[in-house]
Amino acid sequence: MNSADQITQVLTIVLIVMILVLVVLAAAFLFFWIRSKKKNVEEIEESNTSDAKKIAREYTKQSIFKFMEFEGIEDNMIVQRKGMRYVMVVECQGVNYDLMSENEKIGVEEGFLQFLNTLRHPIQIYVQTRTVNLNDSIEGYRKKVEEIGYELEKKRNAYLKKLQSGQATREELNRDFYEVTKQTNLYEYGKDIIANTERMSLNKNVLNKKYYVIIPYYVEDLGPNNSFDKEEIRNLAFQELYTRAQSIIRTLAGCDVGGKILNSEELADLLYIAYNRDEAEVFSVDRAVRAGYDELYTTAPDVLDKTMKALDEEIERKAMAMANEKVIQARSPKQQQIDQKQARLQELIRQRAQMIIKQNEAYLGRQTAETATRLIEQDENKEEGGTKDEEEKPKKTTRRRKSAANE
Repeated sequence: MNSADQITQVLTIVLIVMILVLVVLAAAFLFFWIRSKKKNVEEIEESNTSDAKKIAREYTKQSIFKFMEFEGIEDNMIVQRKGMRYVMVVECQGVNYDLMSENEKIGVEEGFLQFLNTLRHPIQIYVQTRTVNLNDSIEGYRKKVEEIGYELEKKRNAYLKKLQSGQATREELNRDFYEVTKQTNLYEYGKDIIANTERMSLNKNVLNKKYYVIIPYYVEDLGPNNSFDKEEIRNLAFQELYTRAQSIIRTLAGCDVGGKILNSEELADLLYIAYNRDEAEVFSVDRAVRAGYDELYTTAPDVLDKTMKALDEEIERKAMAMANEKVIQARSPKQQQIDQKQARLQELIRQRAQMIIKQNEAYLGRQTAETATRLIEQDENKEEGGTKDEEEKPKKTTRRRKSAANE
């Protein structure tokens, strides 16, 4: 084989190898290109899915807002859907089912079954959990405790007057002391309740559950060709809802569940708490009603009138205290004389007895008068802690010892 043939074979082998390498590179490129395209398709599908979920989520929110819409509150009814739907609400008082006996539980269950069987229209049961604001209750209770304190002060002053006058009997004093003690215990008990309630409201929230039966009425029930105006439709809706509500209240009474129809203000409170659960604890609906809703000025009493009222109360209280004090001071000189005479009662009696003996010395005799006077003085010395004879005994003993020593 010559050299030309060898060169041709080598070039052929090189060409074949290059073609194989190009085929492999082309296959690899095609593989990665298909994979990247598939990944892009998956990303697009995922993006479309997330957009669809987002649209569905927004639609859900919109449907909830549409469901919660209402036009206003009229005649103890909630008006919805531009006057095409009216709602009346019955508030129910629950029963403590767990503490009942078996017969009582059976009676409640049968009453509830009767309530369900008598329904001829749709209802909705709604439970609302509220945070109880104890500030108003605490303020009201604090005012009552202050009134108890004023009453206690009056009774205490009256008792002290009777005690200092000395004209009241023991029974009257005991009765007044009992009243003062009872009023004091009531006052201290009230202050303890206020302190414990304030401490409890600061440490944890006090929750309360409210149970409601929602009764709807649709204007479509009047028929498509009704010729009633808006006022007549509202009157018919009220009559029908009121009849349904009274029927529900009567049937619920069979299972010991009390109920009442909410008025317009109570309906506003129900909706206000449903929409403003967090703000309701700070600014309740009754305060909003008193403030006038959209008014920018306060409707509270004038500060000058409040100041004048507070001054009048302070003047009355201090005047009463000053009058009691001056009455006590006016009676004190005579009372002091009485106290002084009571303290010197025995001394004055002895002085008067000695004076009587001295005045009748001519009839009694000098020796008898002196002996009686000496006995009175001995009684006085005994009361003071010893007689004159006992004081003179050490002196006589000392004299006897001196005379014995001299002998």
